[in-house]
Amino acid sequence: MSIAVAVLVLPHGEGLPLPDYATAGSAGLDLIAALPEGAPLTLGPLARAAVPTGLCLALPEGFEAQVRPRSGLALKQGLTVLNAPGTVDADYRGEVKVLLVNLGDSPVQLERGQRVAQLVVAPVTRIQLVRTGNLEETTRGSGGFGSTGLDGRAVSR
Repeated sequence: MSIAVAVLVLPHGEGLPLPDYATAGSAGLDLIAALPEGAPLTLGPLARAAVPTGLCLALPEGFEAQVRPRSGLALKQGLTVLNAPGTVDADYRGEVKVLLVNLGDSPVQLERGQRVAQLVVAPVTRIQLVRTGNLEETTRGSGGFGSTGLDGRAVSR
């Protein structure tokens, strides 16, 4: 499925390519840092920054965009999206920025034009909460974090 999404390129995003899919099977478009030319951004260990993309989107109603980390940056440099996935709502018209954090032990330098995150557009399902006095029982019940264990073998219940 393909949908048309209007994009406004801000002055600091001029001259950069629009985000694109790296391969035919890619789920996300690669977001590019719209940093000033010759003015790299250095993120020290545990530092974070809102990296500009120079883009504003007009997502159609019923869709959202998710800003997600790039796996290579996460593995090789410890760079990830702090609020992953970051959500861009259909009614937001401001600049899309990437909230990056350096979880590595060395500084990471970002340059203008560098691919820093992915943007995945997905349909949104809205729900209507219905108050009830009890919920139907399940095998797991109210077991919380870690309640299914760590063993990868199937557990009979």
